[in-house]
Amino acid sequence: MTGALAQSYDSALFDLDGVIYLGPQAVDGIPEALEELRSRGTRLGFVTNNAARTPATVAEHLTELGITAVEADVVNSTMATLRMLGDDLGADARVLAVGTDALSQQLTGAGLTLVHSLDDKPTVVVQGYSPDIAWQRLEEAALAVQRGATWYATNPDLTRPSDRGIVPGLGTQIAVIRACVDVEPQIAGKPYRPLLDETVLRMQAERPIFVGDRTDTDVLGANNVGMDSLFVFTGAHGKQDLADAAPAYRPTYIGYDAAALLEPPRVAEFHTDRYVCGYQEVDLTDSAAFLSTRPVTRDEQLDALWAGLQAAWRFELDISAVLNSLDTLR
Repeated sequence: MTGALAQSYDSALFDLDGVIYLGPQAVDGIPEALEELRSRGTRLGFVTNNAARTPATVAEHLTELGITAVEADVVNSTMATLRMLGDDLGADARVLAVGTDALSQQLTGAGLTLVHSLDDKPTVVVQGYSPDIAWQRLEEAALAVQRGATWYATNPDLTRPSDRGIVPGLGTQIAVIRACVDVEPQIAGKPYRPLLDETVLRMQAERPIFVGDRTDTDVLGANNVGMDSLFVFTGAHGKQDLADAAPAYRPTYIGYDAAALLEPPRVAEFHTDRYVCGYQEVDLTDSAAFLSTRPVTRDEQLDALWAGLQAAWRFELDISAVLNSLDTLR
């Protein structure tokens, strides 16, 4: 029997929102799954585009959820932004921070000089997500960029999964400033390289796998750095996003949640006019694919979806009939 997926990797790197937790609650069964992974020798890293909290605060939150974690296990997009800043800027940089107090703390902790308004002539704007951002702060940032300040953003996420549903992310706040300027920000977070490069460096990972819930940040980001990925259904994106995914947005594996790392990897095989995954079969025609089996359990539906996705991705077939049969998957 094929071994657990995690056995092929020395490290597992996890997105947080939508993978490990939803708002204040851990995803069901994930604390236990992570402890089992660690007991089997897999090194765990927690990677987040969200710069609203410091790594120490994130580690405390994980611990409260029953997940063993210390500050060194967490890498956020501010840390990658700091490396970009260090490479690009001189010692006399004056930084206007547009985000939470945690963003400001990490910037000052790295020795950068923070200023508080346009009157202080900022040379750099660093923007991170804040659920309480003041409109006037966005105006100050837009004006600073107009006057020549270099603009950095910690991540591009348009939305964030929460325990109440999907809510706006930093990308929507970036768009406010972008509407007023004629430049794009330099971005550290997924899908851009800096955050995952920083994580691999800090974790000393030689063969990592990335676990995420979004095709446009997590999966694309992993593909951009040549890293395998596991897509899970506990967060923002779902089966239609996978069906619509262009090659760069397609994961190496799918599983319902991060505990899929403890299971054998899902494999679909092609047999002349059909794809087979487990006991599920998807028949191919010239223009569409159809299920010839009746998946009932969640695992059966995941098998059926994986077979259907191969048909969509390889032959560009319509798999809407397959997707409509999978009522336990988002």
